[in-house]
Amino acid sequence: MTWFTGQATRLGASMAVSTHSAGTGLADSDDARVAPFASAWRRQHLTVDERLARGRNARQQAPRSGHARWEPAPDRPDPVALLEEQAKSRVPELVPIRYGRMLVSPFTFYRGAALIMASDLAATPVSGVTVQMCGDAHLSNFGLFGTPERQMLFDINDFDETLPGPWEWDVKRLAASFEVMGRDRGFAPADRRAIVMAGVREYRDRMRQAAGMGGLDAWYDHLEAGMLLKLVRKEVRVKRVSKGEAHAVQEMVAKARTRDSTRVFTKRAEEVDGDLRIVADPPVIIPIEDLIKPGSEWENPTPLIKKLLSSYRRTLAHHHHPLEEYRYVHTAYKMVGVGSVGTRCYIMLLVGRDHNDPLFLQIKEAQDSVLERFAGKSTYPHHGQRVVAGQRLMQAATDIFLGWQRIKGLDGVSRDYYVRQFQDWKGSADVETMLVPGATLYSRICAATLARAHARWGDRIAIASYLGNGDAFDRAIANFSVAYADQNERDYQAFTAAISSGRLVAQTGV
Repeated sequence: MTWFTGQATRLGASMAVSTHSAGTGLADSDDARVAPFASAWRRQHLTVDERLARGRNARQQAPRSGHARWEPAPDRPDPVALLEEQAKSRVPELVPIRYGRMLVSPFTFYRGAALIMASDLAATPVSGVTVQMCGDAHLSNFGLFGTPERQMLFDINDFDETLPGPWEWDVKRLAASFEVMGRDRGFAPADRRAIVMAGVREYRDRMRQAAGMGGLDAWYDHLEAGMLLKLVRKEVRVKRVSKGEAHAVQEMVAKARTRDSTRVFTKRAEEVDGDLRIVADPPVIIPIEDLIKPGSEWENPTPLIKKLLSSYRRTLAHHHHPLEEYRYVHTAYKMVGVGSVGTRCYIMLLVGRDHNDPLFLQIKEAQDSVLERFAGKSTYPHHGQRVVAGQRLMQAATDIFLGWQRIKGLDGVSRDYYVRQFQDWKGSADVETMLVPGATLYSRICAATLARAHARWGDRIAIASYLGNGDAFDRAIANFSVAYADQNERDYQAFTAAISSGRLVAQTGV
């Protein structure tokens, strides 16, 4: 596939019959599971001309220039109150660590402020075309990972907030993240605008290209690491990216290939009295036995965890699965991310034929999406299932260990989780050293990736028709990004004031 064409394929190409429910691993007999696909299936009965008209007509109810505006409403919720509300469902002892990580800069605050922005986006104009949203499409939630076919792809890598909803919300969160990052890096206003504009233009061009594809071509489209490196080398030849930045990308790909269960095993596990154990590194890593209170039903966790593994196995997409080759060894709490700090997350060590055949799984709590109060409740009865279904819809390829489980926790409360392989060729861009040329290219790559993900399930023809040939939408989103970055800085100031006053407690350096 050609990703950065500069020109979109002509709209109006014939459409293949939809196969958008393929590969989800969800049972057709379960109405709650197939409900999200019903609207996509009905949409395919529209002709191409009708879908083109749908996009053009949407400009009347939501002019593209209208996306430029951002002004906080007089009754806008207090951003600090929203964070406090979110903290109620998290581990109390870990919330100060979350606040400490958000306190580093307006950019790290933005990363943890998905609920605040979701609340703000709910009041912004939308075209009425629904996609499967990432829900938290900031620039740090994209990266490299390994596929079951042992390719390395660049894609979205965080789906905690995924939900069907307006495609514009993902675009605005991504675009604003580059404006916020540019300020953090000290880029000039003109450079920041050029970075954002490059990304939105790429989203528009990529969506118009997807609109000319058949259904299967749009579904199978992807960005493999080799294609990424080829693109970077091309940018070096035309002197839009320096050799140093190109080397950084090559190094990111090379490092990603070393990040697997074997590496984690070497770093995180050791033998204790003949048994393998995950090494404690509090508060980041805490072995499960150090969390269990005497007399708890979890006092002997191994039998319970083995039962949970058996139940989780039934949610996996394949009838025969390599999980069956592995035996359970040990579990530990593992702190993650910025926005996710305080949610319950564990890593689990399993071993295959011997100690040289380790497998690490991550079991991560799935709470309500921050979008649900604004875009409607999820049709899935289980939030882990919501995350898994959204990831399978949006990613070009998904982890074969991706599944879900409801677990009665150490505190006796049942919560939803999703499960995935921990660190399977994972790689991400180094934002802290990014220069303007590299940031411009990265903006284009992330935006093209987002367009590809939206095109898999959303009405790509209607979205492309709405966006059109010109740059009206690009300019509007660039203006929005500046205004919203200003808002993010005001919210960050309110956040720091709440910490200074003692309303919030932050723990830094963790």
